[in-house]
Amino acid sequence: MDKLSINNWQPDDRPREKMMAKGPGALSNAELLAILIGSGSARESAVDLMRRVMASRGDSLRSLGQMTIGELMDFNGIGEAKAITLLAACELGKRRQAEEARQRIDLSSAQSIFEYLQPKMQDLPTEEAWIVLLNQNFKLIGDAIRLSQGGLTETAVDVRIIVKHAILNNATVVVLAHNHPSNNASPSGQDDRITRQVADALKLMRLHLADHIIVTEGKYYSYMEHGKI
Repeated sequence: MDKLSINNWQPDDRPREKMMAKGPGALSNAELLAILIGSGSARESAVDLMRRVMASRGDSLRSLGQMTIGELMDFNGIGEAKAITLLAACELGKRRQAEEARQRIDLSSAQSIFEYLQPKMQDLPTEEAWIVLLNQNFKLIGDAIRLSQGGLTETAVDVRIIVKHAILNNATVVVLAHNHPSNNASPSGQDDRITRQVADALKLMRLHLADHIIVTEGKYYSYMEHGKI
């Protein structure tokens, strides 16, 4: 039995034609994703397949983007090429979100920095440490820099590397950030110690640690907002 290709559907059921007639906003997530994969299986259309995949992730595109190629291939009708296509689309969505955040003029608030970093850090499976370099007017210099990757509960931070990046990029303000894969934004004792160490080291070089932000899915903790810097 041939796969249920979109081209074999009735015109009113074809998501491509629906998009041309009504615009992308008229399509569901499953219909948009079905356009990308093109076909389902012998027993299931592309739209029905993607409805099943999305239902397994609570109809969350963010959750879809957290899946692995292997997890997607567990669904009958999704091979390696389709899995890669879906994850590539999710990655493009993240990059668009990051690009829009980067275009903001003001990165002086914890909220604006969180919105800039979240697309980069929200789906990381292990802890990572990043820095954001700013000038004296809190304008972004370059892009955020990944410092290190760790385990599920901790990552290393080398103060010398932070100072090196700041000096080489002529930055005067630094924001330190790391994620908590557990989604618990509360800082640990180690987080407090690292914050003090980085702030003290930067101060010696006449640099300013503006904030240390802990990023989780949908929320953050700011040392600046809690008066701890």
